[in-house]
Amino acid sequence: MDLIGWVIFIVALLVSVMLHETGHFVLAKKFGMKVTRYFVGFGPTIWSTWRGETEYGIKALPFGGFVKIVGMHSLDDPDDPADEPRSFRNKPGWQRILVLLAGSAMHFLLALVLIFGLALTIGIANNNVTELGTISRCVPTSLTAYDNGTCGSPHAPSSPAKLAGLRVGDTVTAFNGHPVSNFTQLGDAIRAVPPGAEATITVRRDGKLVTLRITPASVTGRSGSYLGVGPATLFQIPSPLGAIKYAGTTFGQVVVGSGQAASTLPKALPKLFAKNRADTAAGQVTSIYGAAQITGTEVASNLGWQSKVSFVLLLIASLNIFFGLFNLLPLLPLDGGHIAVIVYERIRAWLARLRGRPDPGLVDMAKLVPVSFGLFVVIVLFSFTVVLADIINPLTLPGG
Repeated sequence: MDLIGWVIFIVALLVSVMLHETGHFVLAKKFGMKVTRYFVGFGPTIWSTWRGETEYGIKALPFGGFVKIVGMHSLDDPDDPADEPRSFRNKPGWQRILVLLAGSAMHFLLALVLIFGLALTIGIANNNVTELGTISRCVPTSLTAYDNGTCGSPHAPSSPAKLAGLRVGDTVTAFNGHPVSNFTQLGDAIRAVPPGAEATITVRRDGKLVTLRITPASVTGRSGSYLGVGPATLFQIPSPLGAIKYAGTTFGQVVVGSGQAASTLPKALPKLFAKNRADTAAGQVTSIYGAAQITGTEVASNLGWQSKVSFVLLLIASLNIFFGLFNLLPLLPLDGGHIAVIVYERIRAWLARLRGRPDPGLVDMAKLVPVSFGLFVVIVLFSFTVVLADIINPLTLPGG
């Protein structure tokens, strides 16, 4: 099941990348630009075919894809001079900007469709409950066992929840004297009690309040206390209008969350390899590898199919929103960097007209190559560092 989760994530990622390129492709064609190549993957070509003036194909390394539009910038000369009138750089600035924006627009559209479709099919998860949906029978003997939702050993000790007599269907009203109304509050209350220290848990069972004594345990390699409980997730299907509202609200939350995560990067980097990574700013930062790993863990968990599908679709939607936003940053070689160059060209042309001077034309991209290459190296090094952290010091899903 863990492998299935990885496959689902990789396929979803590849589809997302190709939709990004399709956005560029469709608008470039619409505006009469010459598109010579549309490929899935990189490296050696496995298969290709020509349709009109465009070659479509598949390459050996399925790590993305690309679209080749003639004359993307001043350094890109067409193979045939006759193609120059149809080159990207010869089109009006607004058309070039729209072509560049189309990639991120496809990410945003896919995310909204996924969230909207999720709401109308699976439903919206109601997390403002403290009803117990799962009671673990044991304390996992390792972090790997915890991630996989297993005991890790036939001799693993019974979970605190089982020893305390908690049951599926119990609704937690307080933990160690602190009232709770959702699992976030319950998780905070659990973490406030160190492993091995006795606490009390109050639940509503058959209409009556029952208070039990419980002693949180610990899982090797995981910070915080462990009880062995999981929430009962209730899904409610809204009206189409409610689904639209949910999609918009979720989209906005991811945008805000992405901005907050980006603002914590200076604090996150030194904590990527810390033992308590999940409890620091680095707990908000992960790589493609880490996201795939989390997807695999979720699919392999003992949660219900609705929770699994909801988690995976929301994760894919969130990643698409993040990719769309990241791609719009005004940094070369990102699309946002190219948009910034075009905006600069248009402002420079407008100022030249005001002074009665000729249009200065395109920006000399040769002068920007060192900047573009430098930023590319920084992005690659940062990505490599986060991937390494996700391999050596993986994040774990929150739980009790």
